Amino acid sequence: MSADIPVGPGSAKASATAANADEEGLAESFWAVARRLRHLSRQSLAPWEINPGQARALGVLTRHGALRLSALAERLRIAPRSATEVVDGLQERGLVARRPDPADRRATLVTLTDEGVRVGAAIHAARHAEAERLFGGLSPADRAHLARILRTLRD
Repeated sequence: MSADIPVGPGSAKASATAANADEEGLAESFWAVARRLRHLSRQSLAPWEINPGQARALGVLTRHGALRLSALAERLRIAPRSATEVVDGLQERGLVARRPDPADRRATLVTLTDEGVRVGAAIHAARHAEAERLFGGLSPADRAHLARILRTLRD
C-alpha cells in the first residue's frame, strides 16, 4: 500500500521522514555532546580520585552547607541508600564529616571538612575550565540560546 502514498518533496510522508531524520540527528548530536562532557568531567576529576556522584555531593554541600543525609539525597535526586554510599566514600577521604543535628539528636548532618572545601573549590574550577573549553567555540548568543534550551529541557 505504501506505493500508493506520494513521496514527492511536498508530501506528508516526505515531511514526516525529514522530521524523523532531524529528530534522530538532534538526539544523536545531543548524546554525542553528553558523552563528550561526561568524558571531560571524568578526566577533570581524576586528580582527586573522585567519581561524578561524589563531586556533585561536594557541590551541593558547598552551595547549601550542612545537610541531613535525606536532604542531600533529595538534592542529588538519588535514593537515601545511594547517598549513604556517596557520603561514606567522601568521609573515607576526609572530605566530609557526620555530626549530630542540633535540632534533632536522632538525625545526622553531613558537613564539609576544610579539605572538602578546598577540594570542592578545586573541582569546581577544573570543571568550569573544561566547560569553557567545550563551549568556548560558541558565540555568546549561541551560548545564551543553548543555556535557555537546556533549562527548558531540564525542567
